[in-house]
Amino acid sequence: MKVIRQAEVYAPDYLGKKDILLNEDKIIAIQDSIQGGFSGVALEEIDGRGLLAVPGFIDCHFHILGGGGEGGFQNRTPEVKLSQLTSAGVTTVVGCLGTDGVGRDMTALISKARGLEAEGITTYLYDGSYRLPLTPVTDSIIQDFLTIDKIIGIGEIAVSDHRSSQPSFEEFTRAVADARVGGMLSGKAGIVNVHLGGGKKKYELLLRTIEETEIPISQFLPTHANRTSELFEASIAFAKMGGTIDFTASEDPDFWEKEDDEVRFSKGLKRLLAEGIGLDQFTMTSDGQGSLPYFDENNQFIGLGVGSSRALMVGIKEAVQKEQIPLEIAIRAITSNPAKVLKLDQKGRLAAGMDADICLLNKESFAVETVLAKGKTMVEKQEVKVWGTFEQLA
Repeated sequence: MKVIRQAEVYAPDYLGKKDILLNEDKIIAIQDSIQGGFSGVALEEIDGRGLLAVPGFIDCHFHILGGGGEGGFQNRTPEVKLSQLTSAGVTTVVGCLGTDGVGRDMTALISKARGLEAEGITTYLYDGSYRLPLTPVTDSIIQDFLTIDKIIGIGEIAVSDHRSSQPSFEEFTRAVADARVGGMLSGKAGIVNVHLGGGKKKYELLLRTIEETEIPISQFLPTHANRTSELFEASIAFAKMGGTIDFTASEDPDFWEKEDDEVRFSKGLKRLLAEGIGLDQFTMTSDGQGSLPYFDENNQFIGLGVGSSRALMVGIKEAVQKEQIPLEIAIRAITSNPAKVLKLDQKGRLAAGMDADICLLNKESFAVETVLAKGKTMVEKQEVKVWGTFEQLA
């Protein structure tokens, strides 16, 4: 058993200074003070004084196998290592393929997800890649949902992008419909993670599907919604219709705001709140290990970067410190909101009976100090305690 003493708890709602009692991989109680009753039981005490306790982060759009390749074979980005996630506060990750669904495939993605889970965190997957028609692992998308536990949605399906398969309306709606039915039959979210490119059509396929079929807007989680200021305006309109939008975080928001007209998370969230968008209608993800390609005005590749989960806390810190957005609102983007959208009932909140995924943050700097994943201490005082299988090889 473990007890975290007198941390300021954001569950994500602010609960005040509390003790948090854990037993194995579950939260047992959150109370003002937890004393006694531990005779004969091994109890580890964690000093939470001066720290903020928040739910472990959910990064629900991450290229765990690596991504990229737009600039040739040498531009394939590497697989993620366990400590790259945990040191950034991530205790649950949703893996996906991107542009390349051939050199990397679903069998490899499933294997990587199971490896990360064996090392200590929780993993889920999106079925498919940028392209439609989607190539399922089994005979169909629906059968994939029914037989592969980790598959909870499809994507990232690329639209309005020169790298997409330029899917027809019929191709798109059929895949969305299969994801919906597969999710219903398997008790999963069946979410459709849509990659929004910088093209002129923006949300066209999503809006047409909502207008011309019976598929609800809640079936979609469009990502890169803040890619440009023009696309962000379309994203606000989508949210006002009742949709949820996903911000892509950046470790260097100043650069991307200047060079690519990207709307940084902090300013975008402030705008959403001013527009009256619901507190559960936004998420933020890192696009981690995905390539961050630079293209010129003729769509010619000119450079490449790599995404990281460290970007998540950059966005949260800016939202709180620069835009004066309460932490209990901003932190929803990487905790309770993705848990709700993806139907991860044991994730995203601090409460009795929930999974013991907890981050302790420095109150002043917002640095990730200590991370517990399913009750196991992965990072302590910014020092990695659990490494991935091959991370420490010379």
